[in-house]
Amino acid sequence: MPIMNMVQAINSAMDVALGDDPDTLVFGQDVGYFGGVFRATEGLQRKHGIERCFDAPITEGGIISAAIGMGAYGLRPVVEIQFVDYLWPGYDQLLSEAAKLRYRSSGQFWAPITVRTPYGGGIFGGMTHSQSPETLFAHIPGLKTVIPSNPYDAKGLLLAAIAEDDPVIFLEPKRLYNGPFDGHHDRPIKTWVEHPQADVPAGRYTVPLGKAAIVREGSAATVLAYGTMVHVAESAIVEGGYDAELIDLRSIVPLDVETIAASVKKTGKCVIVHEATRFCGFGAELTAQLMERCFYHLKSPIERVCGYDTPYPHTFEWDYFVGPKRVDAALKRVMEG
Repeated sequence: MPIMNMVQAINSAMDVALGDDPDTLVFGQDVGYFGGVFRATEGLQRKHGIERCFDAPITEGGIISAAIGMGAYGLRPVVEIQFVDYLWPGYDQLLSEAAKLRYRSSGQFWAPITVRTPYGGGIFGGMTHSQSPETLFAHIPGLKTVIPSNPYDAKGLLLAAIAEDDPVIFLEPKRLYNGPFDGHHDRPIKTWVEHPQADVPAGRYTVPLGKAAIVREGSAATVLAYGTMVHVAESAIVEGGYDAELIDLRSIVPLDVETIAASVKKTGKCVIVHEATRFCGFGAELTAQLMERCFYHLKSPIERVCGYDTPYPHTFEWDYFVGPKRVDAALKRVMEG
């Protein structure tokens, strides 16, 4: 079985999808000959041809709207937006058209499109290349939002997303693309990203959307995370010696409420970790869902460990970026509560 990092796994998923279905195609800025700014589409045009993998103009609204039209007429486009920060010119197309097409046409048309885009910080990209706006997509009915944390899930979730008949936003944590990282003021924490590469089957397989993964079992507290923060949270749990259950959400819409609620009812304590800003971040929705279902099981207040409510800084990136020390502090608070 091949060993792949996340970029290679995502590339493999698109290669499989293009090979299996002649109606699947890939396009976006620099995804063709150049192979994408992060090389996620490298070699696809050469293998599958310029009509199946091609470059698009610098117009995110045009890319999304073209994909919607293609989907309505039977194609299955996979588009890349170079950074999620660039997606806003196409947000209206997602909000007003893609997410509502099946509903407004009474099922006569649908938008089987997948929008791949790197998100999150940790690469010194500054305020316009490092944002985590997942909540803005999760808020749109009819749009699914998926966030992998490892290469195996990345390929399986992407293949599942491409097979969906409704639009999917596929957020790829760019900090995990190419392998391990350890440059952080929190060091030494040896296990920060313990599994940057993984055994990934070469052929087709899928990981179901809306099914969370229990990364570590525990009984004293529940930690909820997704994307890069799964590894950050795991480091805090391991280094701190906590008997904590770590759950990787994998998709935030659809959300596996049953798995997370069952864990919180078991442990009675919960820490939510995400890279996005705290105010109206997805942690707020998770907190509300758990309060509705687990209030009488809670032994201490739910803790949220999040990015700060400021634009993403460049110079002070590692002060902003959620690290194991902040997760450790939150775990201490819930354990003492």
